[in-house]
Amino acid sequence: MHFEIIKKIATKTNIVKMKWRIWLQPNLSTGIDNDYAASVNLAGKKVIRSRDIAKFIKDSGSEVELETLEQILEQHDRIVCEKLQQGHGVLTGFCQLTPTVTGSFGARGKFIPDVHKITLDIVLSAEMRAMLKEVDIVIMGVKDGGTFIGLVTDTSTGLTDGTITAGDDILIEGDKIQIDPLGENGLGVFFVNADGDAIPVTRRLTQNEPQRLIARVPNDLPPGQYTLRVVTKYTTSSILLMEPRVIEYDKLLIVP
Repeated sequence: MHFEIIKKIATKTNIVKMKWRIWLQPNLSTGIDNDYAASVNLAGKKVIRSRDIAKFIKDSGSEVELETLEQILEQHDRIVCEKLQQGHGVLTGFCQLTPTVTGSFGARGKFIPDVHKITLDIVLSAEMRAMLKEVDIVIMGVKDGGTFIGLVTDTSTGLTDGTITAGDDILIEGDKIQIDPLGENGLGVFFVNADGDAIPVTRRLTQNEPQRLIARVPNDLPPGQYTLRVVTKYTTSSILLMEPRVIEYDKLLIVP
């Protein structure tokens, strides 16, 4: 019942998009020729935050004050976080969250922060899976290859699902992503938060090649969602670009 109310509100306020437009680009996780992965076109979209959801609910006709709605949503998030910290599983209308620890343990069973990772398994609810069946896919074609970021791997976990670890390296794969010239102001690897603030990678890049970068995620990067941005003047010729080129990863990265 709760989810049905959410669905009606979402549909009325256009939160649910009935069409996803996707680009095709080389699938770097397989390295096979003529094998493409889908990249959802997020151009013109924004990250929906609690304050936005509160406004959508208010605009749908709710008589509850906007400030009260925001407080309720913030309390919901806080309680979910607290219960997960306590080791509870949480089931919402959208997904089930289950505490988990990754990494291999030896016979002594010692937890090693550099080897093991405290994280969450996220499984979509039956209701959410049913709603996704209502989405139509529009293929926009093969993305114009010149420059792109195709895959980001958290080297500490080996995961490519978008989760990254503060203080550890990520492997960035794509094409024409080499930072050149190194050290020039405004160039480099950045993590852009939901407010649009770009946090730079300040540590020297472990690898800096046209198709591969290895960059250290800032140790103090707060938990949240980030857009990965690479800014460079690199070209395949000996003449650099006059203006920096901005390349962004289509998938949001998440610091748990």
